[in-house]
Amino acid sequence: MKHRKTHRSLRVFCLSLLLLSSAAFLASAAFSQQTDSPSTVLQSDDAGVIKVDVSVVNVLCTVRDGKGRLISNLQRSDFELREDGKRQQIRYFTQETKLPLTLGLLVDSSVSQQRLIPEERRAAAAFFEQVLGKQDAAFLMSFDVNVDLLQDLTGSVDFLRRALGEIRINGGGGMPGPFPSVRGGGTHLYDAIYLAAREVLAPEVGRKALILISDGQDQGSRVKREEAIEAAQRNDAILYGILFVDRSFYGRGSFGYSGESTLKKLAEETGGRVFNIRSDKDLSGAFEQISSELRSQYSLGYSPTNAARDGSFRKIQVKATRRGLRVRARKGYYAPMGG
Repeated sequence: MKHRKTHRSLRVFCLSLLLLSSAAFLASAAFSQQTDSPSTVLQSDDAGVIKVDVSVVNVLCTVRDGKGRLISNLQRSDFELREDGKRQQIRYFTQETKLPLTLGLLVDSSVSQQRLIPEERRAAAAFFEQVLGKQDAAFLMSFDVNVDLLQDLTGSVDFLRRALGEIRINGGGGMPGPFPSVRGGGTHLYDAIYLAAREVLAPEVGRKALILISDGQDQGSRVKREEAIEAAQRNDAILYGILFVDRSFYGRGSFGYSGESTLKKLAEETGGRVFNIRSDKDLSGAFEQISSELRSQYSLGYSPTNAARDGSFRKIQVKATRRGLRVRARKGYYAPMGG
Protein backbone atom coordinates (compact mmCIF):
# COMPACT_ATOMS: atom_id res chain seq x y z
CA MET A 1 0.00 0.00 0.00
CA LYS A 2 1.43 3.37 -0.98
CA HIS A 3 1.22 6.11 1.58
CA ARG A 4 -0.58 9.29 0.68
CA LYS A 5 1.47 12.44 0.27
CA THR A 6 0.07 15.93 0.60
CA HIS A 7 1.76 19.08 -0.64
CA ARG A 8 -0.52 21.37 1.38
CA SER A 9 -1.26 21.12 5.07
CA LEU A 10 -4.86 20.59 6.05
CA ARG A 11 -5.77 23.39 8.40
CA VAL A 12 -8.69 21.60 10.03
CA PHE A 13 -9.15 17.87 10.57
CA CYS A 14 -12.79 17.75 9.39
CA LEU A 15 -13.92 14.50 10.92
CA SER A 16 -17.12 13.98 12.90
CA LEU A 17 -17.88 11.31 15.42
CA LEU A 18 -21.43 11.33 14.11
CA LEU A 19 -20.16 10.01 10.80
CA LEU A 20 -17.78 7.40 12.20
CA SER A 21 -18.73 3.80 11.62
CA SER A 22 -16.97 0.48 11.96
CA ALA A 23 -15.42 0.03 8.51
CA ALA A 24 -14.41 -3.44 7.45
CA PHE A 25 -10.69 -3.93 7.86
CA LEU A 26 -8.58 -5.05 4.90
CA ALA A 27 -7.48 -8.66 4.77
CA SER A 28 -3.74 -8.64 5.34
CA ALA A 29 -0.68 -10.81 4.90
CA ALA A 30 0.75 -13.05 7.59
CA PHE A 31 2.63 -10.27 9.31
CA SER A 32 -0.27 -7.82 9.23
CA GLN A 33 -1.30 -6.43 12.59
CA GLN A 34 -5.00 -6.17 11.72
CA THR A 35 -6.45 -8.33 14.45
CA ASP A 36 -10.12 -7.60 13.73
CA SER A 37 -10.22 -9.46 10.42
CA PRO A 38 -8.92 -12.76 9.03
CA SER A 39 -5.45 -12.79 7.57
CA THR A 40 -4.78 -14.68 4.36
CA VAL A 41 -1.71 -16.87 4.68
CA LEU A 42 -0.07 -18.40 1.61
CA GLN A 43 1.96 -21.57 2.06
CA SER A 44 3.95 -23.24 -0.70
CA ASP A 45 4.83 -26.94 -1.01
CA ASP A 46 5.56 -29.48 -3.75
CA ALA A 47 1.94 -29.47 -4.82
CA GLY A 48 1.97 -25.72 -5.39
CA VAL A 49 0.52 -22.84 -3.46
CA ILE A 50 -2.12 -23.49 -0.81
CA LYS A 51 -4.36 -20.70 0.41
CA VAL A 52 -5.37 -20.92 4.06
CA ASP A 53 -7.64 -18.42 5.82
CA VAL A 54 -6.88 -17.99 9.50
CA SER A 55 -7.34 -15.31 12.12
CA VAL A 56 -3.90 -14.00 13.03
CA VAL A 57 -3.08 -11.78 15.99
CA ASN A 58 0.22 -9.96 15.82
CA VAL A 59 1.86 -8.49 18.90
CA LEU A 60 4.66 -5.95 18.81
CA CYS A 61 7.04 -6.04 21.73
CA THR A 62 10.38 -4.75 22.97
CA VAL A 63 12.76 -6.53 25.32
CA ARG A 64 15.21 -5.08 27.83
CA ASP A 65 17.68 -6.65 30.22
CA GLY A 66 18.05 -5.89 33.91
CA LYS A 67 20.13 -2.79 33.14
CA GLY A 68 17.52 -1.37 30.80
CA ARG A 69 19.38 -2.14 27.58
CA LEU A 70 17.39 -3.08 24.50
CA ILE A 71 17.83 -6.70 23.39
CA SER A 72 17.49 -7.17 19.63
CA ASN A 73 18.98 -10.61 18.92
CA LEU A 74 16.28 -12.97 20.23
CA GLN A 75 14.67 -15.84 18.35
CA ARG A 76 11.14 -17.23 18.31
CA SER A 77 12.01 -19.84 20.95
CA ASP A 78 13.00 -17.07 23.38
CA PHE A 79 9.35 -15.99 23.77
CA GLU A 80 6.30 -17.42 25.48
CA LEU A 81 2.88 -15.98 24.67
CA ARG A 82 -0.45 -16.55 26.40
CA GLU A 83 -3.98 -15.39 25.69
CA ASP A 84 -6.29 -15.26 28.70
CA GLY A 85 -3.80 -17.50 30.48
CA LYS A 86 -3.65 -20.18 27.75
CA ARG A 87 -0.37 -20.71 25.96
CA GLN A 88 -0.41 -19.97 22.22
CA GLN A 89 1.83 -21.24 19.44
CA ILE A 90 3.89 -18.44 17.92
CA ARG A 91 3.53 -19.11 14.21
CA TYR A 92 5.12 -15.99 12.78
CA PHE A 93 8.15 -14.14 14.01
CA THR A 94 10.15 -11.24 12.69
CA GLN A 95 12.19 -8.27 13.79
CA GLU A 96 10.19 -5.19 13.00
CA THR A 97 12.87 -3.24 11.18
CA LYS A 98 11.78 -5.26 8.13
CA LEU A 99 8.21 -3.95 8.20
CA PRO A 100 6.95 -0.48 7.21
CA LEU A 101 6.28 2.04 9.95
CA THR A 102 3.31 4.40 10.08
CA LEU A 103 3.89 7.05 12.69
CA GLY A 104 1.64 9.78 14.05
CA LEU A 105 2.90 12.73 16.08
CA LEU A 106 0.16 14.36 18.18
CA VAL A 107 1.18 17.72 19.64
CA ASP A 108 -0.69 19.48 22.44
CA SER A 109 -1.27 23.07 21.30
CA SER A 110 -3.43 24.20 24.20
CA VAL A 111 -2.51 27.31 26.19
CA SER A 112 -0.70 25.28 28.86
CA GLN A 113 1.97 24.34 26.27
CA GLN A 114 2.67 27.80 24.87
CA ARG A 115 6.22 28.12 26.25
CA LEU A 116 7.20 24.62 25.13
CA ILE A 117 6.15 24.57 21.45
CA PRO A 118 9.39 26.01 19.91
CA GLU A 119 11.58 23.26 21.34
CA GLU A 120 9.00 20.61 20.43
CA ARG A 121 9.19 21.73 16.79
CA ARG A 122 12.97 21.43 16.69
CA ALA A 123 13.18 18.03 18.38
CA ALA A 124 10.32 16.56 16.35
CA ALA A 125 11.90 17.62 13.04
CA ALA A 126 15.15 15.89 14.02
CA PHE A 127 13.21 12.79 15.04
CA PHE A 128 11.38 12.52 11.72
CA GLU A 129 14.66 12.81 9.86
CA GLN A 130 16.19 10.07 12.00
CA VAL A 131 13.40 7.50 12.10
CA LEU A 132 11.66 7.59 8.71
CA GLY A 133 12.95 5.12 6.15
CA LYS A 134 12.03 4.79 2.47
CA GLN A 135 9.05 2.54 3.20
CA ASP A 136 7.79 4.57 6.17
CA ALA A 137 5.32 7.45 6.50
CA ALA A 138 4.19 9.87 9.19
CA PHE A 139 1.47 12.41 9.87
CA LEU A 140 1.15 15.37 12.20
CA MET A 141 -1.83 16.47 14.29
CA SER A 142 -2.26 19.20 16.85
CA PHE A 143 -4.99 19.28 19.46
CA ASP A 144 -6.43 21.96 21.70
CA VAL A 145 -10.09 23.02 21.59
CA ASN A 146 -10.01 21.46 18.11
CA VAL A 147 -8.25 18.48 16.52
CA ASP A 148 -6.30 19.59 13.43
CA LEU A 149 -4.53 17.43 10.86
CA LEU A 150 -1.59 19.58 9.82
CA GLN A 151 0.03 16.99 7.55
CA ASP A 152 -1.51 13.82 6.19
CA LEU A 153 0.56 10.66 5.74
CA THR A 154 3.79 11.39 3.89
CA GLY A 155 7.32 10.12 3.62
CA SER A 156 8.67 13.65 3.15
CA VAL A 157 10.54 15.10 6.11
CA ASP A 158 10.32 18.52 4.43
CA PHE A 159 6.51 18.38 4.42
CA LEU A 160 6.49 17.36 8.07
CA ARG A 161 8.94 20.07 9.05
CA ARG A 162 6.80 22.65 7.27
CA ALA A 163 3.71 21.40 9.10
CA LEU A 164 5.49 21.65 12.45
CA GLY A 165 5.87 25.35 11.74
CA GLU A 166 2.10 25.66 11.46
CA ILE A 167 1.39 24.58 15.04
CA ARG A 168 -0.40 27.44 16.76
CA ILE A 169 -1.59 27.80 20.34
CA ASN A 170 -5.38 27.88 20.50
CA GLY A 171 -7.29 28.49 23.68
CA GLY A 172 -10.67 28.93 22.01
CA GLY A 173 -12.39 31.06 19.44
CA GLY A 174 -10.39 29.69 16.49
CA MET A 175 -11.51 27.81 13.42
CA PRO A 176 -14.18 25.19 14.15
CA GLY A 177 -12.88 21.64 14.48
CA PRO A 178 -14.80 18.36 14.58
CA PHE A 179 -15.62 18.76 18.26
CA PRO A 180 -17.32 21.57 20.16
CA SER A 181 -15.00 24.05 21.86
CA VAL A 182 -14.79 24.26 25.63
CA ARG A 183 -15.51 27.66 27.13
CA GLY A 184 -12.31 29.05 28.57
CA GLY A 185 -10.08 26.62 26.69
CA GLY A 186 -9.72 22.90 26.30
CA THR A 187 -7.43 20.03 25.39
CA HIS A 188 -9.03 17.30 23.29
CA LEU A 189 -6.39 14.69 23.96
CA TYR A 190 -8.68 11.65 23.88
CA ASP A 191 -10.43 12.86 20.73
CA ALA A 192 -7.06 13.24 18.98
CA ILE A 193 -6.04 9.66 19.80
CA TYR A 194 -9.42 8.30 18.76
CA LEU A 195 -9.41 10.09 15.41
CA ALA A 196 -5.76 9.32 14.66
CA ALA A 197 -6.32 5.60 15.30
CA ARG A 198 -9.70 5.27 13.59
CA GLU A 199 -9.32 7.62 10.64
CA VAL A 200 -5.62 7.60 9.78
CA LEU A 201 -4.09 4.36 11.05
CA ALA A 202 -6.98 1.92 10.46
CA PRO A 203 -6.29 1.26 6.74
CA GLU A 204 -2.52 1.00 7.21
CA VAL A 205 -0.53 -2.22 7.58
CA GLY A 206 2.78 -2.92 9.30
CA ARG A 207 3.97 -1.19 12.44
CA LYS A 208 1.88 1.65 13.80
CA ALA A 209 2.72 4.08 16.59
CA LEU A 210 1.39 7.34 18.02
CA ILE A 211 3.62 9.77 19.91
CA LEU A 212 1.84 12.24 22.18
CA ILE A 213 3.63 15.40 23.31
CA SER A 214 1.45 16.76 26.07
CA ASP A 215 1.08 17.46 29.74
CA GLY A 216 -1.58 14.74 29.72
CA GLN A 217 -4.46 16.94 30.84
CA ASP A 218 -7.68 16.34 28.90
CA GLN A 219 -10.45 18.90 28.91
CA GLY A 220 -13.53 18.78 26.72
CA SER A 221 -13.00 15.57 24.74
CA ARG A 222 -16.14 14.02 23.36
CA VAL A 223 -14.84 10.49 23.84
CA LYS A 224 -13.63 8.99 27.09
CA ARG A 225 -10.15 7.73 27.91
CA GLU A 226 -11.31 4.12 27.65
CA GLU A 227 -12.68 4.76 24.16
CA ALA A 228 -9.38 6.30 23.07
CA ILE A 229 -7.48 3.26 24.39
CA GLU A 230 -9.88 0.89 22.66
CA ALA A 231 -9.46 2.72 19.34
CA ALA A 232 -5.68 2.37 19.62
CA GLN A 233 -5.93 -1.32 20.56
CA ARG A 234 -8.35 -2.15 17.74
CA ASN A 235 -6.00 -0.53 15.23
CA ASP A 236 -2.80 -1.96 16.72
CA ALA A 237 -1.24 1.39 17.61
CA ILE A 238 1.43 1.67 20.28
CA LEU A 239 1.18 4.92 22.24
CA TYR A 240 4.30 6.70 23.46
CA GLY A 241 3.78 9.61 25.83
CA ILE A 242 6.21 12.50 26.10
CA LEU A 243 5.21 14.26 29.31
CA PHE A 244 6.25 17.89 28.84
CA VAL A 245 4.75 20.10 31.55
CA ASP A 246 4.99 23.83 32.11
CA ARG A 247 4.67 23.58 35.88
CA SER A 248 4.42 27.33 36.24
CA PHE A 249 1.15 27.25 34.29
CA TYR A 250 -0.49 25.11 36.97
CA GLY A 251 0.94 27.12 39.83
CA ARG A 252 3.27 26.20 42.66
CA GLY A 253 2.89 22.55 43.62
CA SER A 254 1.08 21.89 40.31
CA PHE A 255 -2.31 22.00 41.99
CA GLY A 256 -5.03 20.58 39.78
CA TYR A 257 -2.56 18.70 37.60
CA SER A 258 -3.06 14.95 37.02
CA GLY A 259 -1.86 14.38 33.49
CA GLU A 260 1.05 12.05 34.23
CA SER A 261 -1.19 9.17 35.33
CA THR A 262 -3.29 9.61 32.19
CA LEU A 263 -0.32 9.26 29.84
CA LYS A 264 0.96 6.24 31.77
CA LYS A 265 -2.38 4.48 31.43
CA LEU A 266 -2.53 5.14 27.67
CA ALA A 267 1.00 3.85 27.17
CA GLU A 268 0.77 0.77 29.39
CA GLU A 269 -2.40 -0.52 27.76
CA THR A 270 -0.92 -0.33 24.26
CA GLY A 271 2.65 -1.50 24.86
CA GLY A 272 4.31 1.92 24.91
CA ARG A 273 5.97 3.97 27.61
CA VAL A 274 6.09 7.50 29.01
CA PHE A 275 9.07 9.86 29.06
CA ASN A 276 9.07 12.55 31.73
CA ILE A 277 10.69 15.62 30.19
CA ARG A 278 12.21 18.33 32.37
CA SER A 279 14.56 20.03 29.89
CA ASP A 280 15.19 20.53 26.17
CA LYS A 281 17.95 17.92 26.36
CA ASP A 282 15.51 15.41 27.84
CA LEU A 283 13.12 16.00 24.92
CA SER A 284 15.73 15.12 22.30
CA GLY A 285 16.75 12.12 24.39
CA ALA A 286 13.16 10.87 24.53
CA PHE A 287 12.85 10.98 20.76
CA GLU A 288 16.15 9.14 20.42
CA GLN A 289 14.95 6.39 22.77
CA ILE A 290 11.67 6.00 20.88
CA SER A 291 13.62 5.75 17.64
CA SER A 292 15.83 3.03 19.14
CA GLU A 293 12.79 1.07 20.35
CA LEU A 294 11.11 1.23 16.96
CA ARG A 295 14.26 -0.26 15.43
CA SER A 296 14.40 -3.03 18.05
CA GLN A 297 10.86 -4.42 18.03
CA TYR A 298 9.74 -7.99 17.51
CA SER A 299 6.47 -9.12 15.96
CA LEU A 300 4.91 -12.31 17.32
CA GLY A 301 2.01 -13.74 15.31
CA TYR A 302 -0.37 -16.47 16.44
CA SER A 303 -3.76 -17.96 15.63
CA PRO A 304 -5.81 -17.90 18.85
CA THR A 305 -6.98 -21.24 20.24
CA ASN A 306 -10.17 -19.40 21.14
CA ALA A 307 -11.77 -19.07 17.71
CA ALA A 308 -14.99 -17.43 18.94
CA ARG A 309 -15.80 -14.28 16.98
CA ASP A 310 -17.58 -12.58 19.86
CA GLY A 311 -15.91 -9.17 19.94
CA SER A 312 -14.60 -9.77 23.45
CA PHE A 313 -11.39 -8.30 24.84
CA ARG A 314 -8.64 -10.93 25.15
CA LYS A 315 -5.71 -10.43 27.52
CA ILE A 316 -2.22 -11.03 26.16
CA GLN A 317 0.83 -11.92 28.24
CA VAL A 318 4.28 -12.11 26.61
CA LYS A 319 7.35 -13.34 28.50
CA ALA A 320 10.95 -14.02 27.60
CA THR A 321 12.18 -17.51 28.39
CA ARG A 322 15.65 -16.20 29.26
CA ARG A 323 16.19 -15.03 32.81
CA GLY A 324 16.53 -11.35 33.55
CA LEU A 325 14.71 -10.08 30.46
CA ARG A 326 11.61 -7.88 30.59
CA VAL A 327 9.12 -7.75 27.73
CA ARG A 328 6.81 -4.82 27.06
CA ALA A 329 3.78 -5.43 24.83
CA ARG A 330 0.16 -4.37 24.60
CA LYS A 331 -2.20 -5.75 27.23
CA GLY A 332 -4.68 -7.32 24.79
CA TYR A 333 -6.85 -7.06 21.70
CA TYR A 334 -10.48 -7.23 20.64
CA ALA A 335 -11.67 -10.39 18.91
CA PRO A 336 -13.49 -9.98 15.58
CA MET A 337 -17.26 -10.07 15.45
CA GLY A 338 -19.42 -12.60 13.59
CA GLY A 339 -18.51 -14.34 10.37
